[in-house]
Amino acid sequence: MPASLNLVFCGTPRFAVPVLEKLLTAFEIKLVVTQPDRPKGRGLVLVQTPVKERSVQLGLPVTQPQTIKNNSDFRSQLTRLRPDAIIVVGYGRIIPQWMLDVPPLGNINLHASLLPRYRGAAPIQWAIARGETVTGVTSMKIDAGLDTGDILLQREFPIAPEDTAETLAPKLAVVGADLIVETLHGLQAGTVRPRSQDHSQATLAPILRKEDGLVDFSRSAIEILNRMRGFIPWPGAYSQFRGKNLHLWRAAARGSELPLCELRAEDGHLFVGCGHKTSLELIEVQLEGKKRTSAADFIRGYRLEPGERLGP
Repeated sequence: MPASLNLVFCGTPRFAVPVLEKLLTAFEIKLVVTQPDRPKGRGLVLVQTPVKERSVQLGLPVTQPQTIKNNSDFRSQLTRLRPDAIIVVGYGRIIPQWMLDVPPLGNINLHASLLPRYRGAAPIQWAIARGETVTGVTSMKIDAGLDTGDILLQREFPIAPEDTAETLAPKLAVVGADLIVETLHGLQAGTVRPRSQDHSQATLAPILRKEDGLVDFSRSAIEILNRMRGFIPWPGAYSQFRGKNLHLWRAAARGSELPLCELRAEDGHLFVGCGHKTSLELIEVQLEGKKRTSAADFIRGYRLEPGERLGP
């Protein structure tokens, strides 16, 4: 039986935690690298990353360098450890060339899409937002590009109609954890061989911005609903009502045609006109400065005028 691999693990978000835990069942983790603690909330209290919090619970050594590209102390630390591989899962830093050159098996990334589709910082969110019904996870060797390295292994995973970015991420994390362990065993045994990505098939999943949540009602109701699901919990979906932001928490696509952006109340139900001769039923909303409320309560509270619209 081959000797256990020595690993360095680089990760930050909750998505990375199941991978860390799974790796510990099969290999030795010499060091965990994660982002520095950040101030959070009104009191600006320093908060540990999910990966640091779990690593401390597991008794693993943790380092949190502010930078890594020209950090001689961090470089010396990794060089002394001589890891067989460096595993990177949502670390949030560009991996410099010196770090790529340290381990013989390379820097291996778990990416939450079926590369080359959805390269970038938000693959789960954009896959849902663009109406995909299947996604997956990819283990890949990191190179100098943005998610352009050679593919090692992949696993498909269905996107359920009710899935949001918040519900899909932990499912993919569990699948990805198994995939990374399988990848390392395969590299160790020589049964997993890197293959180049078809760059002509690449699509991008850029980091989300606040404005991505602004609803464009010229889209079909299904398109809007997919974006709502993909952008939970942030930036969500919002429009404007009477000059204030209106957050759309829950909705359903309908086939009835209404004038674009127009609101209509019918028997306690609230609809807004969308593109492609569709409408969106607003089930739960929240007006700026107010509590989250049902559509029926919203109708009672605001007494819609004929022809009233959402948007600026």
